[in-house]
Amino acid sequence: MLRVERLEQSGPDARQILVRVRAASVNPVDFKIRSGKYPSVKGDRLPYTPGRDVSGIVETCGAQATRFQPGDAVFGMVPVFGGGYAERAVLDERAVADMPVGLDHVQAAAIPLAGQTAYQGLFRRGKLKAGETILIHGGSGGVGHFAIQFAKATGARVLTTVSTEHVDFGRSLGADMVKSQRFEEVAKDLDMVFDLIDGETRERSWDLLKKGGRLISTLTEPSQDRAKALGVTAMRYTVEPDGEELAEIGRLADAGKLKPHIQATFPLEQAAEALASVERGHTAGKVVLTCA
Repeated sequence: MLRVERLEQSGPDARQILVRVRAASVNPVDFKIRSGKYPSVKGDRLPYTPGRDVSGIVETCGAQATRFQPGDAVFGMVPVFGGGYAERAVLDERAVADMPVGLDHVQAAAIPLAGQTAYQGLFRRGKLKAGETILIHGGSGGVGHFAIQFAKATGARVLTTVSTEHVDFGRSLGADMVKSQRFEEVAKDLDMVFDLIDGETRERSWDLLKKGGRLISTLTEPSQDRAKALGVTAMRYTVEPDGEELAEIGRLADAGKLKPHIQATFPLEQAAEALASVERGHTAGKVVLTCA
């Protein structure tokens, strides 16, 4: 059960910073952890504070943390052992960047986990380049709506699948083609499939890749036998915190090439309701908690 409690705040280690949280993002991984379905977090970690990304103001820096100073506005990814749904959070300084000047704390908090998941899938893993064609499954969600914007910013042709109620939202993000059902009718000779859905949707995507294409997923491990038979590359990955990469994403936001879409905000005291809204699905963009 998720509830609000008053806990003693631990200080930062040598290379960590303590941040006064102004906003914290809600992600699907949070309810997976709560339900015990996330392998890295077991019952021995209880009580557990959810939350993997925040924005806020630096309060204290560890003895060897020199990248930021108290008073700096920052955003970043909290370690897997959590802590974002709180008034204060401890972060590794290498997982943090200066907050983009063109965003407020709610918008900035929406970026770190979902934004870096999209960025790393497209570029670090998928090697997406200008002129290529990519199909993004689940383009209206937290990761997906960032992926569409990143792909467009790099000069790729972007196809995406979304639920029927989010077709207009997918178009507003700049996707060249938005489908809610039979994407096979228009998606062919793809350089890359970015799979945020899995299951039948993935199975229907294999034959749409050209030789040498890539299928990149955040979910289950794709079949290597299937990939070899088709002459393509397939992989699953997990996001890694990277403050320098986050700073680059921030520069894209300041250049007007990336805009987080906030579906709803909830006060920290209503974290359970916010998490339930994400767990129900059909989110367009992100849900964010606000802290006083």
